[in-house]
Amino acid sequence: MPKSSNVKAFLVVATLLSTLTGCSTLPAGDDAAQRIVGAWFVQMPEAPFPYHMLLFNADGTMLQSNPDAGDPHTSDSNGMGVWVVEGNHIVGKFVEVTADRTTRAFASRGEIAFEIDVTGDAITGAGSARFYDVNGTLNGNPVAFTLSGVRVQPR
Repeated sequence: MPKSSNVKAFLVVATLLSTLTGCSTLPAGDDAAQRIVGAWFVQMPEAPFPYHMLLFNADGTMLQSNPDAGDPHTSDSNGMGVWVVEGNHIVGKFVEVTADRTTRAFASRGEIAFEIDVTGDAITGAGSARFYDVNGTLNGNPVAFTLSGVRVQPR
């Protein structure tokens, strides 16, 4: 292989490795961030369906999932969002989209903001949910909620 091809191959591999390393690691000594990473079984009593799964990734992204059985009129997507450490708390937001079950039309965009404290393998927190129509107009008042959960363990 020509020398320039070897250099190009090395640069591609080095770039890929540095990108993957940057996405999969946490800042050294960032205890609050390291404690939240993982999967959590969470209860949100004020939600239409009170049981949720939250997944916090090391790169500051997160996923939320729950059965959409809480509302017989709409169906909601999984939530996808972001989180950061502020002091000793985890602060974040996820977004979900809902559709009308009958017409299959867009019903709302939900933006669910939260603040979480992590203690060992348990989390507690609170937040608010805001729902917007297709034009971005807020539908009603924000809905406050509390949350508590436990870490999903491999055994």
